[in-house]
Amino acid sequence: MTVPETETANNNGGSMVRINNKKRFKKLREALAFAKYLVPSFLGVSLFFFGPMVQIAVNSFQKSPTNPEFVGLRNYENVLSNAAFLQAGENTLMFSLFAVPLAVVLSLILALLLNSKMPGKSVFRSMLLNPMMVPVASIVLIWQVLFSFTGSINTYLGYFGIDKIDWMKSDLSRIVIILLFLWKTLGYNMVLFLAALNNVPPELIDTSKIDGAGSTRRFFSISLVYLYPTIFFVGIMSLISSFKIFREVYLLTGDYPYSSLYMLQHFMNNKFRQLDYQALCSSAIVMALVMILIVGILFLAEFKLGKEVEE
Repeated sequence: MTVPETETANNNGGSMVRINNKKRFKKLREALAFAKYLVPSFLGVSLFFFGPMVQIAVNSFQKSPTNPEFVGLRNYENVLSNAAFLQAGENTLMFSLFAVPLAVVLSLILALLLNSKMPGKSVFRSMLLNPMMVPVASIVLIWQVLFSFTGSINTYLGYFGIDKIDWMKSDLSRIVIILLFLWKTLGYNMVLFLAALNNVPPELIDTSKIDGAGSTRRFFSISLVYLYPTIFFVGIMSLISSFKIFREVYLLTGDYPYSSLYMLQHFMNNKFRQLDYQALCSSAIVMALVMILIVGILFLAEFKLGKEVEE
């Protein structure tokens, strides 16, 4: 007795439906498992980051914390016309403009040196990584010993007949802070570049050596191409760190440092102490927008450069 063709087709159709249902159930179960791990992190970020940011944005359009009257862009106009805010913004921008490229270039040079066959690499690497383990308060104490008016550097300069310099109350103070920033960040950046250099395909290096390419040509034609993503990442991390240099400057100089060291965080910290929350919220939003713009430009440049490299 033969099975009718219609019954066979129905059985095959039912099997396909069951298989599809099993696949859908498996995908749904995987999505639920993924959400189970993602939801706690999302709730934490929403509660402690997005929620406060929304509240800050709302406060920046209000007359005062006790008077929720909508005032439009008046708070932003007051902040952007404030001489202290403009000076703080200029100082922060100038510091980042000098400190970030130096942090990227110097850490790359150090990584190239440690990636070569130089003697004493392990000792040199340990010296550069030690600042990563030193607390901020200890770093500030070291800099106070070195650069205070009666510090070690002025003592050594006196041996050569050079007058003492009040480092933290002169135009040289920005150089002092840049040195502190570099000393603190070069080790971490160097480790990132060392990892990136180890990912450069060795067969390409060997082939270029056979073709007679020198070390400089190999670096710019091969190694640098593979280092582009790490360069952008290190640049972004160094930029973020440069905006957080307020901690060290504050511990060194207090609420009102020398004019060239007055950063955006000083302005916002002082506004908080004065309970001027509208100016505080407005300046925080302006600073966040500038940071987003800068990071967005860097990501756009990385995307375009990455497409050119792939082509």
